[in-house]
Amino acid sequence: MSVLEQLLSIQEHDTALEQMRHRRDHLPERAELASIDERDLDLGRRRAEVEARRDELTKEQRRHEDEVASIEAKITEVDGQLYGGKVTSPRELQALQDEIGALRRRADDIETTLLEVLTALEPVEETIESVDAEAAALATDREVVTVRLSAAEASVEAEIVAEEAARQSAAEGVPADQLDEYESIRARQGGIAVARLVGSSCGACHLMLSAVDLDRIRKLPADQPGICEECGRMLVH
Repeated sequence: MSVLEQLLSIQEHDTALEQMRHRRDHLPERAELASIDERDLDLGRRRAEVEARRDELTKEQRRHEDEVASIEAKITEVDGQLYGGKVTSPRELQALQDEIGALRRRADDIETTLLEVLTALEPVEETIESVDAEAAALATDREVVTVRLSAAEASVEAEIVAEEAARQSAAEGVPADQLDEYESIRARQGGIAVARLVGSSCGACHLMLSAVDLDRIRKLPADQPGICEECGRMLVH
């Protein structure tokens, strides 16, 4: 195989390697994991919002329960005064009964409000349970997709290793200066450094060469590549 044919073979391997690396970096499992992460963030935001509402209702619940407990304690205290025998004045006894009645009405009002809070708390707790269940299912999905991604990466990596070995074999015997030129052009020209001369056209940019350029290229030694004056790539003639 001529040096120019070797360069073409190297180009084919490099192109294949670029495609494999692109495939490795854009495996569908990566997109799946990104989607799972996005959904997980959304669940986290939702849970934080619902938790904030639960905390608010729980604080309100405790405040009302503390109020009821305080009133019940006060009722017990006043009831003790009422029936303790120390108060004998009818007016004072009536005042104590009125106070107990007012306290019980206040306690009833607070308990009604407390029931409303507890009723509002139920769907909040259910929502948190639902979000947690969804998050657990999402975690399972992530584990499954991660395993699939690892397997897919390993498969592509094995292809890359084999292709790199083939590329190294194809480059054996190519003069260092031509390899350096190949790499330099490839870096400048988007990964394509060498192409065939197809008729009178460059196989890379597909533009026609002038008759003068064609004549010059055809007179070159067999192992010396021509240069496309339009795109600057090496041409196998």
